[in-house]
Amino acid sequence: MASIEPALITNAASSNRRSASVSMWTGNIGFRNRCSIHISPARLVGYARFPLARNLRLFRARGEGLFSLAFWYNYKIRLKKSMKRILVNGAGGFIGGHLVKQLKAEGHWVRAVDLKNHEFCDPGADEFIVADLRDPDVVRKAVSGIDEVYQLAADMGGAGYIFTGEHDANVMHNSATINLNTCEFGVRAGVQKFFYSSSACMYPEYNQLDPNNPKCSEDSAYPAAPDSEYGWEKLFSERLYLAYMRNYGVSVRIARFHNIFGPDGTWRGGREKAPAALCRKIAEAADGGEIEIWGDGQQTRSFLYIDECIEGVRRLMESEFTGPVNLGSEEMVTINQLTTMIMEIAGKKLTVRHIDGPLGVRGRNSDNRLIRERLHWAPDRPLRQGLAVTYQWIAHQVGLSGNRQAHDLLAAGGE
Repeated sequence: MASIEPALITNAASSNRRSASVSMWTGNIGFRNRCSIHISPARLVGYARFPLARNLRLFRARGEGLFSLAFWYNYKIRLKKSMKRILVNGAGGFIGGHLVKQLKAEGHWVRAVDLKNHEFCDPGADEFIVADLRDPDVVRKAVSGIDEVYQLAADMGGAGYIFTGEHDANVMHNSATINLNTCEFGVRAGVQKFFYSSSACMYPEYNQLDPNNPKCSEDSAYPAAPDSEYGWEKLFSERLYLAYMRNYGVSVRIARFHNIFGPDGTWRGGREKAPAALCRKIAEAADGGEIEIWGDGQQTRSFLYIDECIEGVRRLMESEFTGPVNLGSEEMVTINQLTTMIMEIAGKKLTVRHIDGPLGVRGRNSDNRLIRERLHWAPDRPLRQGLAVTYQWIAHQVGLSGNRQAHDLLAAGGE
């Protein structure tokens, strides 16, 4: 077999919707030519799963030729060498479920752990353990034989859960316990690399009082003064992972998430974030009706679509940069503007009634200067695009929920 060394693979482990453009130099097969082939990442992974004889038949049938075959052979060897055994804590949640899908698409072996199975999809993990990560025995078993850990598990929710003060003790105890267990037993088991999902909620409240000019650069974290116990726990756990990195020589990557949203996430029940809550309210309202919003609606935020969140996490993990670094959009909007945008997507005209409720800080926006400098990348997807996809998904869930309720009512009436 000729020796083929790919010179450039453009996003070969990214979304299956894009094709990988691969340039390579041919090896010792009688001549040296530069050639290009185009094979989708999905097909590459498919080829890598099967033996040579089967793929010879496929290549002949598809007319992909010698260079494709040579590239497949080289790719399979590289895939086997680069495949990692990965643990995703919190895989039954919104971000964790999407992350598992991406890691599997890249060819890794993935173990998932959460208190519950994913409510809206099957992430496709090789092993899914339904268990409590606060239990040391659970974590001890979960990290066994693992190369990398993605720690996304936390006791969290939207403003209605985080900012009332009613859940502060649980939020701090549960999340801190999970992180303490993950660090300690991960290091003992020989885990080499950890990703920790921090939050923009750890930034000082005093820098986020002006809704039009919030300060959320990474170097503004201290003097520390988060506006919630959730934020304090995130700050503590950042320091925890960095301490384990210094003392035990493991690699750590930390991203501070800024309001991640998208399909397959919580959309009702009190723990949903603002985009999901507003999509639900607007989907449930009749055209010309009324919805309620907490506060005056002038508080500002930025919102990051899930696909860019996952891309940012993977880029950070494959980089040499530890962080912490912001992972968010710089497209800041008021909650009133967000509401109007979703109503336009839905094609509805609704009256908005402002009521008292938990709000959080007055303004928050991701500062992406550091991520551009260190990763040479930053999120750039327009908010409206992600909202359009998310609204359609939530509107569908509302419809399904309504159908189930109607069915239950009929069943209860004996009809």
